[in-house]
Amino acid sequence: MLAFSLVSCRGDETKKRYIKVEGEALGTFVAVTCNTDKDEADIAEMVSRVDSEAKASMSIFDGGSLLSRINRGETDVVDRHIARNIEIAGRFTELSGGAYDVTIKPLTEAWGFAAKERNGEEPNIDSLLQFVGFEKIRVEDARLIRDDERVQLDFNSIAKGYTVDLVAEELESMGTDDYLVNIGGEIRCKGENPKGENWSIAIETPYDGNFEMDSYQKIVRLTDCGLATSGNYRRFYYTDDGRKVAHTIDPRTGRSVISDLLSATVVAPTCAEADAAATMFMAMGSEGGALELAKRCEREYGWKYYFIYADGEQYRIECSDEFRD
Repeated sequence: MLAFSLVSCRGDETKKRYIKVEGEALGTFVAVTCNTDKDEADIAEMVSRVDSEAKASMSIFDGGSLLSRINRGETDVVDRHIARNIEIAGRFTELSGGAYDVTIKPLTEAWGFAAKERNGEEPNIDSLLQFVGFEKIRVEDARLIRDDERVQLDFNSIAKGYTVDLVAEELESMGTDDYLVNIGGEIRCKGENPKGENWSIAIETPYDGNFEMDSYQKIVRLTDCGLATSGNYRRFYYTDDGRKVAHTIDPRTGRSVISDLLSATVVAPTCAEADAAATMFMAMGSEGGALELAKRCEREYGWKYYFIYADGEQYRIECSDEFRD
């Protein structure tokens, strides 16, 4: 259930009334700030409805979701959300040379980052890689065609950003042109904040033993875009023999990506694109050409990036010019 509260109101001359709705969606926090003539309860109900619809379609943690049923082979019919996610994912698979791939579920599950509990044993990577590869799926007439029923999808790298976009679309359909949607740190914003300025968004400092947890590295001011950050500093574990296993898996090798690239923040037109791109760059890592591709994407698509690297006991930043101090 979403709680809601009125947080700000600008002067009467502007006729703008901002409200803030807070709660939980997709298993994480959600906060929506918007200029609207709707009641707080109306916004909260809309967010809850979008959250329920997204989970019912794309969740790998809900055994009754459409995606879970597709993965089990119970149906091959896709809805608009799954079809759209596959379409977006295909672009990033091609862009990254396969470093980004939503057919990665056999690997994320084997490493203990999907619905199945990890058992502490080293997974048999070679036996799983044969079922990973975007070229093994296609959508025809609203049906998912898989080369093998053991090819399974995992949208965790894009679903949260996509859901942010769904909430933003609903707000715009309700006549709202000034808003910020935040689901678990994935952002979509438009228009201006209650002060009449671009929205202020904090980029978290990654905690990797060297840095202070829950601190912020950079405040950026943005509007009319999506922002997402991916990093390996929160979701990881250590094996019995002391090896670190991070949740970002390279679908080409089947193994966890350990790199001095601690986090990748991307600004793109939509949050789904930013979400997928941030994961893509983390999967590529510093040695796989993430920075070079980020610069290319800035030139060709106008995306912005903010990368934080470990550098001994310090860190270093590589970012778009507009994010430099």
